[in-house]
Order: sequence, then C-alpha cells, then structure tokens
Amino acid sequence: MAVLEQHELLSGLSGGALLGAAAMFLAFMAALFAGSMLLPGRRFELTDADGGSRTCTLNGLALFIATIAVAGVAQVAGWFSLSVLHAHFIPLFVVANVFAFALSGWLYWQGAGTPGAPAGFWPGFFFGRMLNPQWLGMDLKFFSYRPSLIALALLNLSFAAVQYETYGGLTLAMTLYQVFTFLYVFNYFQFEYGMVHTWDIVSERFGWMLAWGNLVLVPFFYCIAGWWLVHAPDALSPTAAGLIALLFVFGFWLFRGANEQKHRFKQDPNVTIWGRPAEALGGRLLVSGFWGIGRHLNYTGEICVYVAFLLTAGFESWLPWLLLAWLTGLLWHRSKRDDRRCQAKYGDLWEQYKRRARFAMLPFVY
Repeated sequence: MAVLEQHELLSGLSGGALLGAAAMFLAFMAALFAGSMLLPGRRFELTDADGGSRTCTLNGLALFIATIAVAGVAQVAGWFSLSVLHAHFIPLFVVANVFAFALSGWLYWQGAGTPGAPAGFWPGFFFGRMLNPQWLGMDLKFFSYRPSLIALALLNLSFAAVQYETYGGLTLAMTLYQVFTFLYVFNYFQFEYGMVHTWDIVSERFGWMLAWGNLVLVPFFYCIAGWWLVHAPDALSPTAAGLIALLFVFGFWLFRGANEQKHRFKQDPNVTIWGRPAEALGGRLLVSGFWGIGRHLNYTGEICVYVAFLLTAGFESWLPWLLLAWLTGLLWHRSKRDDRRCQAKYGDLWEQYKRRARFAMLPFVY
C-alpha cells in the first residue's frame, strides 16, 4: 500500500499540481509573515555576536495557535481539508526547495560587501554573508523558524486527516504521534524567549544551510514517521504505547529541562537549580543540574524525543528511521562544533568545565 501511495504522490507532480503547490506555499509564507508583524507579543532586545542589536517580537506562540485554530475550524466546518497537504506533499516539497534556493541566492546578493563575510561563492552561499538580514523590519533568520515548525505541525495534522477520512478513525499509533509532535512544536513556541539566545540566532549567518534546513529539511523530513503511519496497520499495543510515552516524557524533561536551566542562569546567576543555588565556574559556565553531568544532554533529550516519534511507526519499514540516523549525526557533529566554539571563547575555563562535566551526550559512555 505504501508503494502505491508513493506512486500516486509522484504521479501528481504535474504542472498544475506545482502551480497549486506554489500558490499554497506563497500564501502560507505571506500569512505567517503578516501575522508575525501584526500579532502582539513581548518585544525583546537581542545583542548579536558582532556587537549589533535588534528587536524581536516574541509572538510565535500566538501565531502558531492562530494558524492551528484557523486550520481546525476550516477542517471541522468542511471549508477545507488538511488532506490536501498530503496530496500535494511532493509538489510542495519541490516548491519549498525552489524557494529556499532562491532565498539563499537573494541573501548572497544582498550580502555583498558585508564585513567579515566568508570569502568565495560557496562559503558565502552555503553559510551566508549576513548575520541578521531584515525585510520590512522583520528579522528573516528569526522568522524562518516559524514556517519551518508550523509547516511541520500542519503536515503532521494532514496525515491524521487522511487516515480519518480514509478509515473513519485514527489508530493508537497515529494518535500518540499527533500528541507527541503537537506538544513538541507547541513547546518550541512556548519557549521562544529562550530560542533567541541559541547559537543559530546569535552567531550563525543566514545562508542556504539555515534557509534550506528550516524550509525544507524540518517540515518535509522530520514528518516521515507520520507519513508512514497514514496506511500502517494498528500494531501498537497499549503497553507499548505507555512505554513510548514514558520515553517521550523523559526525553522532553531532559531536552527542555537542560535548556531552561541554562536560560534561567543567564537571566539570573543566583537562580536555584534542583533546590540549590546555581554553581558556575568563573561565574560563567554553569555546572549545576544537567550541566554538571554532561555538556550536551539537551541534545541527548532531543534524540530521545525523536526516538519516541519513530517508535510509533514500528519497525516494518526502515524509511522513518532515516530521521534518527540523520539527527544523531547532526547533533553529534554540532556538539563537536559547540566544543570548539566554547574552547575558543572560554580557554582554560572550558578545560576545567570538561574535567567537571566529563561526558558529552551519554553519561558514563560518551
């Protein structure tokens, strides 16, 4: 059945389908851009790695809730079915690629002459020339995470819509997957105030790597398990569902807990963590809570969350598990980059921290 579905998806890659997908994609991007500019939210002053500053409006949660509410009302009222996203999955994927490459080219052209930009076409195109390009007063890099994760949520909901319209209900596996993925995206926007301090936002330049990753990789690759579940047999037992839910809760606690601890420490060095005053090396490197155990346990928690997503799809196909291979490699590589960056920034203090928090991502193993 999955092979037949793949054939149907590929056969829908016609000129008309591409034009329809382009219209949907551009309308989606325009609506989110307008919503980001108009919806109320807390204003946040952010200092960048180059010493510059800019103001961001933290209204991502309001934008996410509004988008899901509109889609939900349209689905229930019969004005629009989210299943159209599933039917246009491949055309939308093609359009998103074209848009990401076009945006990257525009960013490269706009960034000509930017001080400190990578030399040569490929480094400048791939990593980006500008740190925080803006359009109509909107920080484009900060904005790019919104269509990325909101599109992921909508695509996942489209899979549930197709299964419900085809079979008259949702399997336990699909229900669990929908709960997990919705909570994951919801919490990202709930924690948006902490995202403004991440390496991506503060220090990464905006080029193809982030543009393609946000507009193509995250929404179309991270939903593979949901796509597989549409026509998968309901082989998940209540016991297995409970164990998978426990893994998700553990991973979520580790992932968000570690990030929250660091954010709270940056806001107030005298914060209490796990019932005790925060301890820091040189007043700069947190060694309390999760950060006294491992240097990148937030990445470990994120991997656990995605393993829970994938376990809902079972082991009948290797396709969903490509996500785990990709994420593990990506986060391992990122942990190495983080170590090099921190070594350059903190020097001997980082060596002290590594002796204190000996493990990178897996306590007592790695």
